[in-house]
Amino acid sequence: MKNVKNIYFLLIVCFLTAFPLSAQTAAKKNKIIADSKSAKVEFIKSDPLMKALFDKAHAYVIFPNVGKGGLGIGGAAGNGVVYQNDNIIGMAKMSQLSIGFQAGGQAYREVIFFESKKELDRFKQSIFEFSAQASAVAATEGASANVKFTDGVMVFTMQKGGLMYEASIGGQKFKFNKE
Repeated sequence: MKNVKNIYFLLIVCFLTAFPLSAQTAAKKNKIIADSKSAKVEFIKSDPLMKALFDKAHAYVIFPNVGKGGLGIGGAAGNGVVYQNDNIIGMAKMSQLSIGFQAGGQAYREVIFFESKKELDRFKQSIFEFSAQASAVAATEGASANVKFTDGVMVFTMQKGGLMYEASIGGQKFKFNKE
């Protein structure tokens, strides 16, 4: 009988501790979604021509808060929201590792536009990766006017703060989680 009481006690403790964890996860997810909407507004504010990209792309993912830092070896990470037809279809995680001359830290936003279903499917299978240093364009007024899709994707970044000196090589990897 004592063992049964212990099992019930453990089940109750597990249930009560699991509930706040899911609430924290939901709160974090809601914050990322709200931040991604604000980031979209900021991207369009910095380059009004970018609105057409948001409207015409097959899909896009916004990473509203990416943190990056390094001293010789560096890294970056961020969470984002994947949209198709302005509807949320999932969440994403980005991680980056770089090696080379680099010192400092910075925060930035990143948006990746997908030209077609093929590129979005690659992203959703978490096999999508690339070297951000070679692929990203700084989001400034008029920057999107002459940019073309490369291998079906177009990437823009916008610095939020910090200072980073960098001459490095590295790549970004992504993980998609269905909504």
